[in-house]
Amino acid sequence: MKTLRNYFLKEFISPLFIALGVLTFVMLLGNLIKLTNLVINKGVDITTVAQLFLYMMPSLLKYTLPIAVLTATLLALGRLSGDNEIIAIRASGINLFRLISPLLIVGLILSLLLVIFNDRVIPYAHYSLRKTLVDVGIKNPTAALEPGVFINSFQKYILFVYDIDQKKNKLYNVRIYEPQEDRPTRTIVAKHGEFIALPEKNTVKLKLMDGTSDEPDPNNPTSFYKLNFKTYFMTLNLNQMRDSSQIQKKPKDMTIDELTREIKKLKSEGVDPIPLITEINEKIALAFSCLVFVLLGSSLAIITRRREKSLNFGLAFLVAGIYYMLLISAEAVSLQGYLNPAIAMWLPNIIMGGIGAFLTYRLCAS
Repeated sequence: MKTLRNYFLKEFISPLFIALGVLTFVMLLGNLIKLTNLVINKGVDITTVAQLFLYMMPSLLKYTLPIAVLTATLLALGRLSGDNEIIAIRASGINLFRLISPLLIVGLILSLLLVIFNDRVIPYAHYSLRKTLVDVGIKNPTAALEPGVFINSFQKYILFVYDIDQKKNKLYNVRIYEPQEDRPTRTIVAKHGEFIALPEKNTVKLKLMDGTSDEPDPNNPTSFYKLNFKTYFMTLNLNQMRDSSQIQKKPKDMTIDELTREIKKLKSEGVDPIPLITEINEKIALAFSCLVFVLLGSSLAIITRRREKSLNFGLAFLVAGIYYMLLISAEAVSLQGYLNPAIAMWLPNIIMGGIGAFLTYRLCAS
């Protein structure tokens, strides 16, 4: 019996690491292209890009690990079932549940580890990623800008740049808007511009060339007159980027302890903390999807009896797709207040786990 259990585990572990590596690489691919663009076209140093890469990985693992567990279960037991080894084992009088119990234990261990990972590692990485991106914007402002997009990261001003030369730190066809109360919006237009970063002062100087500026009339502040200039300097304050809600911790940046304290604080202020309660339950429920996927995947693999890897990969993505659609729906229902978050966020696990438990019971009883 011990030999068979070790055999099952051996068949499971190898596909688990392969599937985890492949899935993580595929999900990282789109981000790798963006990170490469930061180095080649935007002049961001390789050390900062490496930090961004490391901070991105944990958020992906909370999704790729459960899917890898499901894929490995389908591949391992699908091959054994397709080769009639499962039939031979059951014919010898060995109960099927005793054989798959080591896989369930592995699924439980991975779920518990993922609870800690989702609670400690991912919030830290997510928050560090956001801070690093802001630091990139301060040290190299053009790296944080996109041409043809309104940019409101700077205090008081809204920028619109038609074209950017990242390597030379040059801006072309720049428009700057300064909304003001009780008077028209001030507008500055320039053909060229460039940033002069001052990280130690948390500011950026913007040098504009060949343009016009709407300046208020001293005698009538509600009226403006046009001022032509060859060179015009502006100081853009970055305090908003550092101190506003963009840098304050969001729910995804918080541990369960921090979320719990924030929930108590909001309740004392009379604010409904449903989003934070939903976040806590999502962290834990998503971690236990590893156990759910082992339970469901093992029964599906034995029933379908397919050893083809492509079919098992397809089945894994189908099951995972249904699970995450249920999770997204549950989150929407929870946030809208239609269902208690402690129930809503666990419904996908209850539904998928219930199906897996029923199929496993039928297999073991037959």
